[in-house]
Amino acid sequence: MSRPVRVRFAPSPTGPLHIGGVRTALFNYLFAKKHNGVFYLRIEDTDQNRFVPGAEAYIFEALEWLGIAPSETVGKNEKFGPYRQSERKHLYKQYADELIEKGWAYYAFDTAEALDFHRKQHEEQGKTFIYNWHNREKLDTSLVISKEETEKRIANGEAFVIRFKTPVNETLHLKDIIRGDIKFETNLLDDKVLFKSDGMPTYHLANIVDDHLMETSHVIRGEEWLPSLPLHSLLYKAFGWEAPEFAHLPLILKPIGNGKLSKRDGDKMGFPVFPLDWKNEDGTISSGYREKGFFPEAVVNFLALLGWNDGTDQELFSLEELCEKFDLNRVHKAGAKFDPEKNKWFNHQYLQKQNDEELAKAFAPIVYEKGTDVDYTSLVKIVSSIKERANFVSDFWELSDYFFVAPTSYDEKAAKNWKEETPNLMQQVISVLENIGDFTSVNVETIVKDWMTKNEIGMGKVMQPLRLSLVGALKGPHLFDIIEMIGKDETIKRIEKAIATL
Repeated sequence: MSRPVRVRFAPSPTGPLHIGGVRTALFNYLFAKKHNGVFYLRIEDTDQNRFVPGAEAYIFEALEWLGIAPSETVGKNEKFGPYRQSERKHLYKQYADELIEKGWAYYAFDTAEALDFHRKQHEEQGKTFIYNWHNREKLDTSLVISKEETEKRIANGEAFVIRFKTPVNETLHLKDIIRGDIKFETNLLDDKVLFKSDGMPTYHLANIVDDHLMETSHVIRGEEWLPSLPLHSLLYKAFGWEAPEFAHLPLILKPIGNGKLSKRDGDKMGFPVFPLDWKNEDGTISSGYREKGFFPEAVVNFLALLGWNDGTDQELFSLEELCEKFDLNRVHKAGAKFDPEKNKWFNHQYLQKQNDEELAKAFAPIVYEKGTDVDYTSLVKIVSSIKERANFVSDFWELSDYFFVAPTSYDEKAAKNWKEETPNLMQQVISVLENIGDFTSVNVETIVKDWMTKNEIGMGKVMQPLRLSLVGALKGPHLFDIIEMIGKDETIKRIEKAIATL
């Protein structure tokens, strides 16, 4: 690579950070780490009308939670600061003026009414109005009025915008790391506004100027920005600057049907599309992965595989492995389907990797909330016995409630195992249990099974009704582990209740 790697994530604080934006941030982060470069974050807040309070803080908190925080940003290592575009607005006018001086831009004084008239006129003729080379010299621009007249109108406070003067009859041959060679005909492009009548730059100008001043080496962004590539490349040419390399990431697609994944898909289908919970203006909450109980490592892992793989069948990657293996040349061109069920699978894998002590700490508040109490050592044992069937810590209670509370009902299907001779057999089990001193899982199992063998009683006749008595269903971990955990008195009490009820 010809220059040091510096990549950026440049979100607008217009609402919560969508999972597609998180994936863009992640790919920039991985690329920077892979090449010992810098990942920085710039807040693009020039559109003050769409600014949403709290959105900027949300962006920082989300990246921090995911473990992919930028090394340079607002208030942190501001080597090329400020990192908020609204605090850089004094910079942009000089660059717009430079483009006018070089003949790459022009003033346009057209009113909104005049432009609306042209649009309607074109529509009546079945055409689309495009402001570009074929009409810019017929409109109210500095290309057709004198320099003196232009200066006079500006001095009189007349509203204007500055537009880019797109070259005529050129074919642009541009390169994209992911998509290869791409061709654009300049005659099909419009003359985009670079500087607005309110004295603020548009995204196009501010973005290019900032990327240059902040020494960005690669621009890795979503494919929705692909149509802007010709303009951005021409702006670099106009300024005489070295352009960064571009890579346009594939879209994240809906789980069902076609099109880009949206916020509404998550609300409608019951899965998060945001990293953290977000409170909407109407008071509703759009759910986030953190609050749904996902591990940040699981979110990073499944996002990394949306549009990229390392060429192997490996699915589980630590962040360090991803940094080491990530390669933009292995990012797909086609969109990647979002799979909420697969995301749960990833979380399940990461849950199994957590140590039981940490999981017990996370589970403890749920247990206390249910109005039950248990010592920490027992909780660790319970977690260890049930976690392989869980996707989330929030699943633990449903998988283990019988450890804390006696069943109040019995699974109907399982109750069919309760035969005519079962109450008598269960009464005998109680007698066996009453005489056991060492009530550990191994010892109780040995004694009960010896008793069954000696009396030639089939396993199923005792084990299933016994589990049903203690759990209320034919589920749960090793039966004798449950017996040890709930203790002798509770075990006998539950068997007696089952005899009386069933």
